[in-house]
Amino acid sequence: MARISGVTLPNEKQIWVALTYIYGIGRKTSYDILDKAQVNATTRTKNLNDAEIARIQDEISANYTVEGELQRVISGNIKRLKDIKSYRGLRHGINLPTRGQRTRTNARTRRGHKVTVAGTAKKVAAKT
Repeated sequence: MARISGVTLPNEKQIWVALTYIYGIGRKTSYDILDKAQVNATTRTKNLNDAEIARIQDEISANYTVEGELQRVISGNIKRLKDIKSYRGLRHGINLPTRGQRTRTNARTRRGHKVTVAGTAKKVAAKT
């Protein structure tokens, strides 16, 4: 059971996939790390020896920002945008999309569940 950057990696997966369980490491970065650490990407996590795990850990800690530190940096950036009252900061503050997407329809992921407001149904024509 390999533990890298405070994350327990799954044993049955290939190491390039297992590294993507660490926040801040994707597929491309995973391959780059393994290439620099001289570890075969298709090796299962359970088959790694301690030296290979140490090389991977050293590469990540020396050259990449991951997990809690990366989350602190991102939240700090968002807080800075809110503090200077930029347009993106205002959009973050009111939970709307920040990158120009439309909000008249869609944007459900960011806005949450649909809330029906009374009085928005179409009026039925009354007989006179």
